[in-house]
Amino acid sequence: MGYQLARLRRTTTLGTLAHFVSNLIMRKKILPTIKDRHKRLLALVKEHRFKLFLAMLCMMVIAAATSATAFLVKPALDDIFFNKDSRMLVLIPIVVILIYFLRGLGMYSQDYLMNYVGESIIRQLRDSLYDHIQDLPISFFHKEKTGVLMSRITNDVNVIKTMVSTAVTGSLKDGFTMVGLTIVIFYRDWKMALLAFIVLPIAFIPVVEFGRRVRRISTGCQESMANMNSFLHETFSGNKIVKAFGMESYEKKRFHEKSFNLFKLEMKSVIARSLSSPIMEFLGGLGIAFIIWYGGSKVISGASTPGTFFSFMAAVIMLYDPVKKLSGLNNAVQQGLAASDRVFDIIEKESEIKEHANPVKLRTGPHSVSFRNVFFKYNDVMILKDINQEVKKGEILALAGMSGGGKTSLVNLIPRFYDVSKGAILIDGIDIRKIAISSLRKEIAIVTQEPILFNDTVRNNIAYGNKDASYEDIENSARAAYAYDFIQGFPNKFETTIGELGSRLSGGEKQRICIARALLKDAPILILDEATSSLDTESEMLVQKALENLMRGRTTFVIAHRLSTIDYADRIIVVVDGHIVEEGKQEELIARQGEYYKLYSMQFSNNMDKGNYLATDLHR
Repeated sequence: MGYQLARLRRTTTLGTLAHFVSNLIMRKKILPTIKDRHKRLLALVKEHRFKLFLAMLCMMVIAAATSATAFLVKPALDDIFFNKDSRMLVLIPIVVILIYFLRGLGMYSQDYLMNYVGESIIRQLRDSLYDHIQDLPISFFHKEKTGVLMSRITNDVNVIKTMVSTAVTGSLKDGFTMVGLTIVIFYRDWKMALLAFIVLPIAFIPVVEFGRRVRRISTGCQESMANMNSFLHETFSGNKIVKAFGMESYEKKRFHEKSFNLFKLEMKSVIARSLSSPIMEFLGGLGIAFIIWYGGSKVISGASTPGTFFSFMAAVIMLYDPVKKLSGLNNAVQQGLAASDRVFDIIEKESEIKEHANPVKLRTGPHSVSFRNVFFKYNDVMILKDINQEVKKGEILALAGMSGGGKTSLVNLIPRFYDVSKGAILIDGIDIRKIAISSLRKEIAIVTQEPILFNDTVRNNIAYGNKDASYEDIENSARAAYAYDFIQGFPNKFETTIGELGSRLSGGEKQRICIARALLKDAPILILDEATSSLDTESEMLVQKALENLMRGRTTFVIAHRLSTIDYADRIIVVVDGHIVEEGKQEELIARQGEYYKLYSMQFSNNMDKGNYLATDLHR
């Protein structure tokens, strides 16, 4: 393991950083859990090695200019102030101007190049994180909070950027500066230089110790920030409910508590970061005090010149500055490693939905769907038990039953939002686990109870999933979904932006745009999950007409809240506690007076009660 780290340090321009970080890792005994992650970050950095090489040259220029500044102290004092040399009076200021010009140019160039590298790496990491999140199954999104995932992509990745750009820049630039100044110090007085370096190892003690605390606290800060983001997402998106129930004061209090918890963690981090620098300052002061005493005594005794002493002193003071900066560098590394753990926790998470090694593609056209001894377990609870069903091409199958019986779980298995725990689902006789996921989902259209729309134009929402559709096709889909007329009433018609989640539309309008989107996709398998349950009677009638157009010629699975809306189904199955307990046409199921009859009677009775109440109310 030590050999591998040594090899890693030799083969990368980030050897100083890798050495420093690896030492910290070994002290914390966490190498096995972050070793691969560390290498992946370094691999991203190494992709920009040409720019890093240029930045490194710029840093060498900065280091050389800084060292030259300390070196010039001796001729400036001895030749100008003590020997009164007029030629050096002209030459040295010109050299100083040139040195500072080169130093400024080097600082700008390395700053630009390193920030370019840092931003590029973070863009790659952010893209990789988002891509992987999109590929994870539905179950992942049920377990994770939206605000927490947003925080991983925004806040945590930015912390890594600070580590990459700041730590790499600091380690290289300060490393080169320390080498250059060390050469000046030993050139001026090697004996006094050896004495000065006694203090340096002691100065690294607070760097490591406070770095540990910063990393631990930083993890807490990032988790607290993620929870705050999640809280903000919930309260902003649910603001209507907050106001309706008069809970503004309650939510303000909750936010203030989260804000205060974050404040306490941030202050702990400030204390840990702030203490390391003063301690190093004091240790550096001890070294400088010793040098003043020792070097001053040599000047007084005539063993050294004032110019040599002040040149040495300038180099030592300049040398302690990059050493002190290592404390801040270590803090940035610790915060970045904590953030990278959180980011790679997501990136390394494997999807439960696996693509087959040699996936097949479904042909386009009508499909049959078969369920063979299907069992489905979720969170250690068996949701579906021994489901056997054959759905023919173009057949409409309705699913009825009480809430929580497993109807939605059953249809969610078809597009592989989840995988069966046992048994198999076949399309045209092919196990869907052997079908390419993209090919499978291309053949399926879904309209859910809650219409999901995006903050985009009406046209783009209808064309979602079929971006190559012509304007005429989009318009025809809108007509078939009974959406064309209300769209024409919008200020910009099809180019009107509908707001977040379609907030500027009514429930019926949202649902008809979703139906238009499904129509435009023209998929041969259709899933309707209580698509009319949240609508008023007038909207439901229009949506029902649109759904009839959508279902025509397609293999359709319908979950219906109102049983009166599924009398058109070829077959109805009743799902109770994960089992199919009844099957047949509506009139047959009613005649049996079994589970379906109970559901139908309850709804009919409720509708009669509502009618009697309205009639009584009118007579009053």
